Formats: sequence, structure tokens, C-alpha cells
Amino acid sequence: MEDSIKLNNGVEIPRIGFGTYQMPARITQKCVCEALATGYRHIDTAQCYGNEREVGTAVRESSLKREEVFVTTKLWGVRGYDDTRRSIDTSLQRLGTGTIDLLLIHEPSGNYNEIWRAMEDSLAGGQLRAIGVANFIGSVWDDLTSHARIIPAVNQIETHVYRQQKDMHAKLLRQGVLHESWSPLACGQNGFFRDPVLKQIADAHGKSIAQVGLRYLYQQDIAVIPKTTHIERMRENLAITDFSLTEKEMQAIASLDTGRSQFGWW
Repeated sequence: MEDSIKLNNGVEIPRIGFGTYQMPARITQKCVCEALATGYRHIDTAQCYGNEREVGTAVRESSLKREEVFVTTKLWGVRGYDDTRRSIDTSLQRLGTGTIDLLLIHEPSGNYNEIWRAMEDSLAGGQLRAIGVANFIGSVWDDLTSHARIIPAVNQIETHVYRQQKDMHAKLLRQGVLHESWSPLACGQNGFFRDPVLKQIADAHGKSIAQVGLRYLYQQDIAVIPKTTHIERMRENLAITDFSLTEKEMQAIASLDTGRSQFGWW
């Protein structure tokens, strides 16, 4: 798989994915089909997005072989072992993709250690190819990893130029866990698309502000899953591999970090 990162269990995941958060089900299939045609090979969905079925249909009806497309989904509303196993079956049925390439716990709620144990068993049973978490930072991350038989392959957390998660990034690197960014463009918050630092760098490279923001994360081996419903933006967000930021530019962007969430969640 081109331009991918090998997870801690040997499974390869594309470094640039296509996000479907808040994407209405009625347009999801069309958008995912366009993303796959544009060149994306990683599609990120979740139970609570309400569009797993449409994502699965787009993957199955594309001209690509199943093994060419990496599909991530996330659990929602589960509390323990038994309902997690049932919930995994539900996602498999909705997606219709045979297996789930990466399953994440969407947030640290319920008995997440029991949820994780169920995921470990589903991984061993072949329903899943890799397992991970989202929004596990600080003490909940430490608690989960101290009890887990299998260390998560991925931790998907809010990461962008205004919340760079430097301490968590360093910890994940030490533990061999892929740091994946949700909302890598900060949902346009904090004046992202008008930021003078990002604009100056973008102009120097003949790139867009979005491409610079994505490249900054990509260059640190942080996987990104930007979301858009516009095909021209799909192409733009994917076109970040043909330039590099200088050390000075990386430092300038590092200085934008506020250390705070733009959304007030985790």
C-alpha cells in the first residue's frame, strides 16, 4: 500500500484518510466514491455518524479490490464486553466489507477496559485487523494501556496547529502507537484559513493554507483524516506529498500551539 505506515501489529494504514464526520448519509456514498476515485485509500467512519452503510456500499461498488481500501469505524454507546461484541457484529453487517480494518473506541466511556477486552477477542477471531482508541489522553490512556493485553495500534485525537498534542505525541511514539489526527484543519476555527503564519508559508510553496496545515502533521508521521464534500478540496487535501516544510517553517508553525481544544471536548 503506497504512502502508508505500518502499525504495531504489522498492518499497513494509509497516512492520509478521508473523514466522514457530520456527512449526511444521503450524500456519503457519492462523496466516498469520489474520494476513492481521487486516490484516497482510507475511509474513516463511525457508528454515531450514521453513515457506515453508505461507506460500505461505496467501498464495495468501487472498482477497487477490498484489500486496497482501509476502513476505520468507531464504537458508540457500548458499556461492557457483551454489548461490544454485538455492536461489532452490527458494524460488520452495516459495512458489508467482511472485516473492519481498524476499530476504535470512540471515547473513554463505559467500562472501557471490558470494551477493550471484547475488541481484543474480536481481533483474535479475525473480525478486525487492528484495534485502537480515540480521545484517550492523560490518565485514561495510561489506565487502558496498563490493563490491555494488546497495546492499541492507533490513538485518534484532536490534533492541529492550534492543539499539537506534543506530550501525547512523544508518549505514543515511545509506545509504538500511531498518532492519528481528527480535525486536522481545526474545522476552520481560530481563523485557521486566514492565519498569517500559515499563509506566508503557503505562498512560499505555492500551496494552500490547508495543505500546509496537513503537511505539518504529515511530516511528523501523524496520520490525517481531513473531511470535505467538495471534490476539488479532496484533491487538494491529498496533494501534500510533493513538498516539504523547512525546519524554520516547522518551528514557526510549532509556535502556533495554544495547547487548548478548539471544541471543548477532551
